[in-house]
Amino acid sequence: MLGSIPDLLRLVAVPVFGWAAYRDVKTRRVPNRTWTPLAVLAVVLLLWDAYTVWTGPTAVGQRLFFIRVAISLGFVIPLSYGFWLIGGFGGADAKAFMLLAVLFPVYPVYYLPNVALPLQTTAIGVFSLTVLSNTVLAGIVYPLAVAAGNLARGRFSLAMFIGRPVPVTSVTAEYGRLLESPNGFDRGGLDLDALRMYLQWRGCSLADIRANPDQHRLPTSLPRVPNDPGDGSLATDGGDPVTDDVDGAGGRGDDAPTQGVTDSADGIDDPWGAERFLNDIEHSAYGTSPDQLRDGLDVLVEQDEVWLSPGIPFLVPMFAGLVVSLTYGDVLFSLLQAVGLA
Repeated sequence: MLGSIPDLLRLVAVPVFGWAAYRDVKTRRVPNRTWTPLAVLAVVLLLWDAYTVWTGPTAVGQRLFFIRVAISLGFVIPLSYGFWLIGGFGGADAKAFMLLAVLFPVYPVYYLPNVALPLQTTAIGVFSLTVLSNTVLAGIVYPLAVAAGNLARGRFSLAMFIGRPVPVTSVTAEYGRLLESPNGFDRGGLDLDALRMYLQWRGCSLADIRANPDQHRLPTSLPRVPNDPGDGSLATDGGDPVTDDVDGAGGRGDDAPTQGVTDSADGIDDPWGAERFLNDIEHSAYGTSPDQLRDGLDVLVEQDEVWLSPGIPFLVPMFAGLVVSLTYGDVLFSLLQAVGLA
């Protein structure tokens, strides 16, 4: 037999995580329904294993199993939630790691003709921690690859380890965030999903704004009835009208000035209508502030090329970490053993 039935059923996670990683690269969005069947399976398999161990012959095996399950559930799940709270993980990333903590609390075993996988286990025996450490190691490769690519192309900048230059005309077809502000390099630049939401909300494209920035900077240029901003996906860069409202009451507003908005004597009150946009939408634009939106728009209308950080689609190294964990095992533990620290 290749392995226990629960361990064989756990392999269903591999194609699911592969598909989720593909979606993460293409759209940066993974539907919540992706995780529900796996979550149900994870709980069922955990109860199955718990019953098998509980009715087993050795008390030592029972204690080890339940200690490892406690570590997986009591450490990996809160850790994932904490990283999500501070913005280190996206929602899909956190859910995926929480799922792995339940699905793989202890090491599975798969028997091949001449070997048993994973090859490298750890003393602690918590498999979700192995997936986590392998994911981190896989993620470290990303900035090194980005830097190597920029060096090969002669691109030198403070942003060369985390970003790449992109023509401004292509920005709305990218994911990530600007690494520039009017003052230069800035890791907290405008999120491109928020940019697409803004363009959709005011019913114009980035090309429209670049063609006449002075006019679009005035809050009086905002439409009376803005569009639904959507979620910032790549479906549109803001130039297409919204047609969800059957009666035509919503959708794209006309070009008439917004009522009650004036320009101050000292300058423009609410340049680009950034504050009005963020107050008008029903949810946060990925944590974007009015100043971030204004600075980003100022950069995009003044430059022809900008540095972007595409961010790490974290489900990609997570998928790689899962595959490596199921086959080789714990890479970090092997490295520590090699230098005599484990």
